[in-house]
Amino acid sequence: METQKNLYDVLKERGFIEQSTNENSLRQLFSKQKVTFYIGFDPTASSFHVGSLVPIMVLAYGQRHGHWPIFLIGGGTGLVGDPSGKDKTRLLIGSQEIKKNIQSLKKQVSQIIDFNKDRALFLNNADWLIKLNYIKFLRDFGVYFSINRLLTVESIKKRLKTGLSFLEFNYQLLQAYDFWYQFKNYNCLVQMGGSDQWGNIVAGIELIRRLENKEAYGITFPLIKTANGKKMGKTEQGAIWLDPRKTSAYEYYQFWINTDDDDVIKFLYLFTFLPAEEIKNYARLKGSGARKAKEILAFEATKIIHGQKAAEKARRTSYGLFGKDKGQRKCADLIPTTLLRKEELKKGILISKLFAISGLSKSVSEARRLITQGGGYLDEKRLVDPNLLIKKDNFKGGEMTLRAGKKIYRKIKVK
Repeated sequence: METQKNLYDVLKERGFIEQSTNENSLRQLFSKQKVTFYIGFDPTASSFHVGSLVPIMVLAYGQRHGHWPIFLIGGGTGLVGDPSGKDKTRLLIGSQEIKKNIQSLKKQVSQIIDFNKDRALFLNNADWLIKLNYIKFLRDFGVYFSINRLLTVESIKKRLKTGLSFLEFNYQLLQAYDFWYQFKNYNCLVQMGGSDQWGNIVAGIELIRRLENKEAYGITFPLIKTANGKKMGKTEQGAIWLDPRKTSAYEYYQFWINTDDDDVIKFLYLFTFLPAEEIKNYARLKGSGARKAKEILAFEATKIIHGQKAAEKARRTSYGLFGKDKGQRKCADLIPTTLLRKEELKKGILISKLFAISGLSKSVSEARRLITQGGGYLDEKRLVDPNLLIKKDNFKGGEMTLRAGKKIYRKIKVK
């Protein structure tokens, strides 16, 4: 752990910083005192995915370097919806669903950030936003926001072309109020967020300056894309979730070990706690050494989310499937499994439908194309007929293994 280094320098070295309001002042701030900083998160889903890992890792790094992170969940702003980065108004969700999501998200993030004994705070902005008196809010805070300036904010300008509700137009005021509220009540000096949050962060800094005549700071993170230009976390099979019920430890491990060669070192900096000097050594590896770096990335990233034991089991399973010693396939007990009832097999099921049911393909037609093109396997034998009818007799010991391409496996078991 790189505790001897300034947090700002660590974040910059590891690739977390795209923009900051005052680099020199921030560097001095993190050197002189224990800094309270916050990052806001939307409770619009019951699980985070790997696209949310950058801000979560930043909170964890801040805590590891002796600072005080605030994980702010938008229980209040989630009822409004953030227009940033959105082409159209997002669907509003109810307060009960938001409460359920918040409980689930807190449990997830507690795997990475220690909230015990107030080492970090988990706050919900509904606790102060819901209580606001609308007229009083407009008089006390609305006076500091210029409509002309709001209309220059990129996220608002973009949405004006397709339609922006007055509900969403209020979002920046509420987020600025969040920053001011935490500044007043928790001495929170820094807000961090994604690059699309720059305008919202600056609005909060300006509100604090006007109301308190004091300085606050902001940092934004870059949008992480893979070497092929895709948004981080988007795969052909869908999002990679942090919730083990949505994405198993094995699937999570496989996501990371299949990282493009050009992304491995970048991802080691961003998504593990390995020291920078160790990562620099991996950057020098070539050939089979580069494969070793991928294994380290997959193990370390999985360990952070799923724990040491699950990461070790995922590694054994992966090696059992793809390592040189194929005899180790008996270790492959983490492969995602689909259960079928005996009754479902009486008339038989098309192999292409099984691929769709198991999640190896998004649809039966996609599965048919995969098999026709030679990318589908049944118990390691290449399939040629997408209309092959699978019955109970095809199962050895009550199970079979399907594979799409070189590396994506699913087990099918009969109840």
